[in-house]
Amino acid sequence: MPSKLAEIVDEFATVPRELVLEMLLEFADVIPSLPPGQVDREGMEQVPECQTAFFLRARVAPDRTVTTLFDCPPEAPTTRAFAGILAEGLAGASADQVLAVPDDLYQRMGLAQAISPLRVRGGTAILARLKRQVREQVS
Repeated sequence: MPSKLAEIVDEFATVPRELVLEMLLEFADVIPSLPPGQVDREGMEQVPECQTAFFLRARVAPDRTVTTLFDCPPEAPTTRAFAGILAEGLAGASADQVLAVPDDLYQRMGLAQAISPLRVRGGTAILARLKRQVREQVS
């Protein structure tokens, strides 16, 4: 797991439970806007497990670094926060580092105690689809 993502996980795991949701929502604003050339979510995959319209795309460069694109409406701050955690934690990560992210990432962060299981399932699906896209590009 990339060191930046490990820091985020550790920070969440050690913060008092009553502050977890507040911390989570701070990540909702981390997702950058789609680049100007990205039209109509072209080439992005929808994550139907999310309660809101959520789209993602992972691109693996020739040097094996991964770039992520996420699109989620501002009215879905929890889902945006999941993507924000990944966007910040995986920035500059290699394909191998992305694939090494534990599937139970959000549970390790203590989010299962702060938000509904349905929302955790959506976040877990985002990570799973992201890793699958990376795996398909490097194999």
